[in-house]
Amino acid sequence: MTTPKRDSPLVVVFAPIGRDGPTTADLLRRSGMNAEVCHSFAEVLERAERDTDAVFIAEEALFGQDLQALGAWVDRQPTWSDFPFVVLTSKHRQPAVIAWRQRMVAALRNVSLLERPVQSITLTTAIQAAVRGRLRQYEVRALIEARERASHELEALVVERTRALEQANVELRTQMEERAHIEETLRQTQKIEAIGQLTGGIAHDFNNLLMVIAGGLDMLDRRSDPERRQRLMESMRQAAQRGAALTRQLLAFSRRQSLAPEPVDLAHRISRMRELLDRSLRGDVHVNVQFAADLWPVEVDPGELELVILNLAVNARDAMPEGGTILLQASNAPDEDVRGRRGDFVRLAVTDSGTGIPADLRGRVFDPFFTTKEIGKGSGLGLAQVYGFARQSGGTVWIDTECERGTRVILLLPRSATAPDEQGQAGGHQMEPPANASAGNVLLVDDDEEVAALVAEMLQHLGFTVTHAASAAAALGALANGRDVDIVFSDVMMPGGMNGVELAQEIRTRRLDIPVLLTSGYAEAAKKAAADEGVYVLAKPYRLEELALAIGEAMNGTAASSHAAKPLASHR
Repeated sequence: MTTPKRDSPLVVVFAPIGRDGPTTADLLRRSGMNAEVCHSFAEVLERAERDTDAVFIAEEALFGQDLQALGAWVDRQPTWSDFPFVVLTSKHRQPAVIAWRQRMVAALRNVSLLERPVQSITLTTAIQAAVRGRLRQYEVRALIEARERASHELEALVVERTRALEQANVELRTQMEERAHIEETLRQTQKIEAIGQLTGGIAHDFNNLLMVIAGGLDMLDRRSDPERRQRLMESMRQAAQRGAALTRQLLAFSRRQSLAPEPVDLAHRISRMRELLDRSLRGDVHVNVQFAADLWPVEVDPGELELVILNLAVNARDAMPEGGTILLQASNAPDEDVRGRRGDFVRLAVTDSGTGIPADLRGRVFDPFFTTKEIGKGSGLGLAQVYGFARQSGGTVWIDTECERGTRVILLLPRSATAPDEQGQAGGHQMEPPANASAGNVLLVDDDEEVAALVAEMLQHLGFTVTHAASAAAALGALANGRDVDIVFSDVMMPGGMNGVELAQEIRTRRLDIPVLLTSGYAEAAKKAAADEGVYVLAKPYRLEELALAIGEAMNGTAASSHAAKPLASHR
């Protein structure tokens, strides 16, 4: 259906009876419209499809025509088109004529009815209105076509921009990959450097602890005085505990592990450390203590507290190459505001008379792996551990320092609402569990021969009969042979494709009545998997008392309970 191209609209007239056709056409021409007379209904439809703006039809011309075909043509019009018809009707009111007329109106759809006799002005006005409506439809079609053209142009523009964006994304991804590669290379370089610093510092700290142990063992053979031998053994025991604490602190630093706080008497705890401090410091470095008489207890992890004090003392020693004094001070600090929380705290300060810290380095002293010491003389974790300990304990820490005037590290630690357990604070050598000749049979599973030999000695001292298996497969073989076993005590990490947790699973599948106790030097790695199996993990290193307690609880079926977790908590 095309848009006619002429100056005036064209109207087709179809009135085949009498002079209605030519008369109407002349009237329309005088009104300024083009009018043509058609002689068949097919010609009317053909002209309407091609170039006509409106159709004038005498009602009688439609008698006998196929109204369904006419309606089908009307329905096939485009969505923008609603072709106008003006129909001249008669005065007939018979029911059949009325019904036919209703069908005709429904088929034509956009139709105006004029009843004879009709005045000339009425006829021309009706046809002009129909033509104006048709011209509006042409305008709508033009707008639709313009919109479609704009849509196509927009789609083409979107495609073009999308193509350009994809190209830009490809270039950006390439740049990002190159940058990621450069950053990864830089991270690897920094990691290697950090590992080097960490290794040297850890070697330094552990060598100090090993010196206490090795020197103490050597001196035991040269001392017969029981009191001095007891002091040497206590020093070695504390050094071993410090080594375990340092390992725990490294793991906690890497995993942000939570602490196990309990009420601690600062004065009593630090007095227990005096011998360890004296052995860790040089002879020209002296330690003085000034604690308030009414000092409150603090709520902290005691093992981590001792490690923090040892780290600060060693840092102070290294800052005084010519010797000097380390002053430990503690006083009550009521109603302090710490990180937005008000409460009672205890102020603990460690002061040295050393070289101090330059102004440009003070902002980095708590950064992990940052150290000003020579290679191999510091890990760069000491003050980072102090910072992490203070923050995790609910307190804070800061540093006052000036070059050549010494350094003061101040910690605010939360006050404990309960008094310390005097028995737990007493420390010292605890009485060993009594040997029991009928304690039971233990299947010990450990691939390390030296560790297995020591653990077997400890178990035998507790009264157990020990059978050793070097792997999980060997342990399952011993069980399959019907060996009498009351408990399986296995390491977690072992060669051979089956670890301790999987061994516990297999034992439970085969024989549900044998309790299993696991141990590991890295208990956190196996803690969740073991907990899913209901198996307790005793962390290395452990003492004889802790081993006895863990085995007893495992054999009694209580090792997975909450109160049985204390040995694990004390060696996180």
